[in-house]
Amino acid sequence: MLEAPRGLYFEEFTTGLTITSPGRTITEADVVNFAALTGDWTRLHTDAVYAAQQPFGQRIAHGMLGLSFASALAVRMGFLEETLLVFREISNWKFVLPIFLGDTIHVVALVHETRAVPRLNGGLVVLAIEVLNQDDKVVQHGSWSVLVKSQPPS
Repeated sequence: MLEAPRGLYFEEFTTGLTITSPGRTITEADVVNFAALTGDWTRLHTDAVYAAQQPFGQRIAHGMLGLSFASALAVRMGFLEETLLVFREISNWKFVLPIFLGDTIHVVALVHETRAVPRLNGGLVVLAIEVLNQDDKVVQHGSWSVLVKSQPPS
C-alpha cells in the first residue's frame, strides 16, 4: 500500500506562503566530510592555524556545504515530500556572510510565484530562499524553481 504524500500539491502553494525549517548546526565533521567528498581541501576550511590569520579569524564552512544543507533542510520541511516532480533551477544564489563551524542555520522559503504546467500535470513553484544563522542573519539567499505535482482528481 502506498502512503499518501505528505507534501503540498501545486494547487496548495499560494504566493506569500512562508515555510521555515528546523535548525542544523554545522560541525567539524561536516566540513571534513564535505572536503573529503568533494576534494575541496581549501585551507580556509580545513586549516585552523591558516584560517586564524585570514580576515574571518577562523575556519568557515564551504559555501556549497551551506547550499547543500539548505537543500536538505528544505526536504526536512516536508512540503515537497512525494509531490516534487523535479528541482529545476537555482538562480541568483548569493553567499552573503560566512558560515562558521558551530553556527546553526535554518531555511526560510517564501513562495514567490506559481505557474501551472498542465502538460506535466503540475506546476512551477518559484521559492525565494534565505539561509539564516542563529542570529537570524542571512548567510545565503537566492531563488529555487521546482516542478510540483497537481492534486489528483477526486
